[in-house]
Amino acid sequence: MMGEPPNQRLKLAATPPFPIVDIERIATESLSASALAAIRELCDLAYGKPVFETFTGGEHLLGRYRGRLVAHAMWITRWLQPQGHAPLKTAYVKLVATHPRHRLRGYATAIMERVAVEIANEELGGLSPASHRLYERLGWRFWRGPLFTRTAGGTLPTPGERVMVLQLSRTPPLDFQAPMSIEWRRGEVW
Repeated sequence: MMGEPPNQRLKLAATPPFPIVDIERIATESLSASALAAIRELCDLAYGKPVFETFTGGEHLLGRYRGRLVAHAMWITRWLQPQGHAPLKTAYVKLVATHPRHRLRGYATAIMERVAVEIANEELGGLSPASHRLYERLGWRFWRGPLFTRTAGGTLPTPGERVMVLQLSRTPPLDFQAPMSIEWRRGEVW
């Protein structure tokens, strides 16, 4: 399935016996208050605890079945820097969620396949997974080298963090064993 054009993969991900989910892309700034509330509710249900954060400049994919929000993913721009490279403009994926009553129907696969299509012109895709099987199946790879955050005072190690990356058409050759850093931000660094 990985060698097929993205549109074919999207079609296959949602073939019967599971219903097809309609996917809409929308910027954070364009979300209505009710849409934000629905995303917050979905993410909190999916993760079993309050997790939703609002990021400015983010892009969301909303997966709906019969008009009801059942799946979500978003990405924000981050700057990942593998050793030996300038910082790479990275579509950093956050809050991948499927409503608990709608799991195992291919919705997360459809959302993440669409993410790959939407971020294709970035230099890299990145995410910090709670679970990795879905992402590995879709071509994401764990970064094996040490991870750091870049601060005004220099780089600081971030032990215990796990990051996966998706190589895109503009991604330079990477050494997955090399150190990699990300710009510091408040909250979750990765």
